[in-house]
Amino acid sequence: MFFDSWVGLGRVLVVGTLAYVALVAILRISGKRTLTKLNAFDLVVTVALGSTLATVLLSKSVALAEGILALALLVFLQFAITWLSVRSRGFQSLVKSEPTLIMHRGRLLETAMRHQRITREEVMAALRSSEVVDAAQVTAVVLETDGTITVIKNAGHDAEEPTLATVRKP
Repeated sequence: MFFDSWVGLGRVLVVGTLAYVALVAILRISGKRTLTKLNAFDLVVTVALGSTLATVLLSKSVALAEGILALALLVFLQFAITWLSVRSRGFQSLVKSEPTLIMHRGRLLETAMRHQRITREEVMAALRSSEVVDAAQVTAVVLETDGTITVIKNAGHDAEEPTLATVRKP
């Protein structure tokens, strides 16, 4: 249960090191965009890469070459999806969500919150994290495409009011 063989430990050391080096090389070649957290699809790819690496490390039935190919395939598919997303708005709308306005000028937008399954408590927590003591201090609260909540505070009386050109009000 605690120890099987020295061969198994040696395999983990050798295969783990080689798989890790291969993954780092593949990620460096593919660019910074591969592991961003811009949307749910990116999260799925990141988790799949971790799961694949763990399988290569711990499963004797998966050869190193197969594991490296699986890692490269995931990164290639991520690259292809993002490449298509940048070039086609229609394709982009299939794989990416849009930011959602959930509070506007201190007023919660209940319909949008219900649709996005965001509770009042989660919005209030985001306001507290942004050091907002009064909802009147807020121009907007936006649920971003990656699931984070952004608080946009009032700019002040003399400044121009910020715009949310990419955010659609429900």
